[in-house]
Amino acid sequence: MGKNKTSFFDMQFITSGISIMLVLLLLGMVVFFVLSANNLSKYVRENISFAVMLSDDMKEPEALTFQKYLSEKPYVKDCMFISKEQALKEQTETMGTNPAEFVGHNPFPSSLEVKLKANYALSDSIRWIEKEILSNKKVLEIDYPEDLLNDVNGNIRKISIGLLCLAALLTLISFALINSTIRLAIHSKRFLIHTMTLVGASWGFIRRPFLWKNVWIGVFAAVLADVTLIGMAYALVRYWPELIEIITPSVVLIVMSSVFVFGVLITLICSYISINKYLRMKASALYYI
Repeated sequence: MGKNKTSFFDMQFITSGISIMLVLLLLGMVVFFVLSANNLSKYVRENISFAVMLSDDMKEPEALTFQKYLSEKPYVKDCMFISKEQALKEQTETMGTNPAEFVGHNPFPSSLEVKLKANYALSDSIRWIEKEILSNKKVLEIDYPEDLLNDVNGNIRKISIGLLCLAALLTLISFALINSTIRLAIHSKRFLIHTMTLVGASWGFIRRPFLWKNVWIGVFAAVLADVTLIGMAYALVRYWPELIEIITPSVVLIVMSSVFVFGVLITLICSYISINKYLRMKASALYYI
């Protein structure tokens, strides 16, 4: 019993596991960035606000009612009322002087600061939202940074495509690297595999222990990679607490699951292919590989 355990968890098991763990770690980081980029785009879009300027005819109680009306719209994430006095105070702090002292009255209208939900923070959506809000005759105008919004959406689209291409490329590279690692491990057992075929062992019987061992190598590598990724995510959130909006528990869970499933499946598939290669090989060919 002890002898079998020692031969199973040998140095080859550990070195193969660490090699595969490094590949899975790199792959997990790319998946992590792809998912985080989606949350980042949502976070940025939902924090771009536009101002709804209200006429002086709209008194504060009516403005608060209009604020509540907009807050209940499906496209609004947040709506905040800014009174004439608050606007004057903010501008005075920004400019360092009180504009009312020069013009003799408060020149700033009351307004609503509106933040949209990410799915509606697009130029086409904002156009019909603007028309709907302007249907209220006491709304003077709507000021939103259209150029900034277009730049953000364009850059996010480019980054997302780039990350997806990188993820696809890295998946192929990961498959090749893990396949090479497992083939090297099985290569040293090629004569044992051939001997077992000579004594009449079935292919399924020969494959079973190799597949089982490599699946456990995949589990070992995936667990190490997941632990490392969790540590990195925790360190980032601890250093920048604001990142909790981007590095959400669901992102971490999806990344961990992806790394684990990929680690197990890829080791199983690669070991199956490699073993079959040596099972089909003639004895004379074993000496030349």
